[in-house]
Amino acid sequence: MNTLSRLFPSPEFPSVTVRGESRAFPVHRIFCVGRNYAEHAKEMGFAVDREAPFYFLKSALAAVPSGATLPYPPGTSNYHYEMELVVAIGTPAFQVAPEHAMQAVYGYAAGLDMTRRDLQIAAREKGRPWDLGKDFEQSAVIAEITRAIDFGVVGPQRMKLSVAGSVRQDAHLSDLIWSVPEIISHLSGYYHLAPGDLIFTGTPAGVGPVVPRDMLHGEIDGLAPVNLTVGEAKS
Repeated sequence: MNTLSRLFPSPEFPSVTVRGESRAFPVHRIFCVGRNYAEHAKEMGFAVDREAPFYFLKSALAAVPSGATLPYPPGTSNYHYEMELVVAIGTPAFQVAPEHAMQAVYGYAAGLDMTRRDLQIAAREKGRPWDLGKDFEQSAVIAEITRAIDFGVVGPQRMKLSVAGSVRQDAHLSDLIWSVPEIISHLSGYYHLAPGDLIFTGTPAGVGPVVPRDMLHGEIDGLAPVNLTVGEAKS
């Protein structure tokens, strides 16, 4: 065991409040599913890929609670929202079959995968990773978690996002290409999923840019809403 003192304090990892709980859910890792709604894949210029889901990651330190005012991020002029269902993992899962995958789910939340779209597209066109476009400070906004037992079966719930009072995204969770148990089963073939992991399950069509002073409000039936205000860029 390493007993050396540290050169500087370790960062405190974020946690997410849980409805009806006095204890918070500590964030371990953040996995994100790409192009998991057919209409979103189409608006991004891609055919639906049903071979297997694919993923990108965000740092756990990117997580920020709903209700925050976040500065417009550096390095971009095309800052986008992506409204998503977030799955919170509560028990370990490794190489689990889809029919057993839901046993690992602690709960669900509404979330925003904020994206520097111009940087993502530039990297994609060069065959490079999406990190600059996706994994940056305060890019994973998440609302209060609702326990799975209180939410029910994922499928019929409506999900929508409004910007400045205008609805921009509107879909149902049944529109997911890869279901929650399929995602968990597939992802657990490559990672030892652990309590504290979050899975952003993908966004429907209607993504678009936001600017300073825009107010975002996202809803999923049965879950706490997610809210975000875009602030001015920091100098």
